[in-house]
Amino acid sequence: MLKKRIIPCLDVKNGRTVKGVNFESLRDAGNALELAAFYAQAGADELVLLDISATEEGRATMVDFARSVAQQINIPFTIGGGIRSVADAERLLEAGADKISINSAAIKRPSLISELAAAFGNQFVVLAMDIKWLKEAQTYALYTQGGKIVSDKEVGQWLQEAEERGAGELLISSIDADGTKKGFDMDAYRYVSKHSHLPLIASGGAGRREDFKEVFEETGVDAALAASLFHFKELEIKDLKSYLKNEGIAIRL
Repeated sequence: MLKKRIIPCLDVKNGRTVKGVNFESLRDAGNALELAAFYAQAGADELVLLDISATEEGRATMVDFARSVAQQINIPFTIGGGIRSVADAERLLEAGADKISINSAAIKRPSLISELAAAFGNQFVVLAMDIKWLKEAQTYALYTQGGKIVSDKEVGQWLQEAEERGAGELLISSIDADGTKKGFDMDAYRYVSKHSHLPLIASGGAGRREDFKEVFEETGVDAALAASLFHFKELEIKDLKSYLKNEGIAIRL
């Protein structure tokens, strides 16, 4: 049985880690490089580092930052934000990143997924999706530009297309649950699992250790990601892992 993964997420802006609620009202959570090093020592299985302003500002992802992280930590990390080409991804790979995350650029130009998979392998390509439940339409909407712009792509079809094009993993963020600490969006991950066979990282809503147990048991996700819960020292990773192990969840201590 593959062990479940615990992944802290660092939303990075100008070298600082920030965190908000429902993708808004950002507040400072500390030096990003220092936090990355701390999590590597604290027992995190992987890290996700997202340059949250790169796409909006139309610039490339922070290659120098990726290189600094690679020198500081000994666990895999994924980096995303502003990746628009194979050349962008190659620079990050050479800097030490293990995987790259693409979102808005892939929606704008889906062939980017195929190009990256062909160049580096499916396992290198993480497709990130920011989704929100539309009550009136009774369906999920897909957002770009850090949750600011709604896409015309249908979520289920996009999941299937991304898998066919060579994405290796999914990072699904629930805008509804983001930063609320009211638990993971179970319905969202069940929906995604119906439309894709790819490994799935759940993001958004973790507020207590029981939330991780529930999302692993009830949705079958492969990894659970959290930010503010870890950043503000409300839950230690080693304590979370010990709890999950005692609850029968396959986890790496």
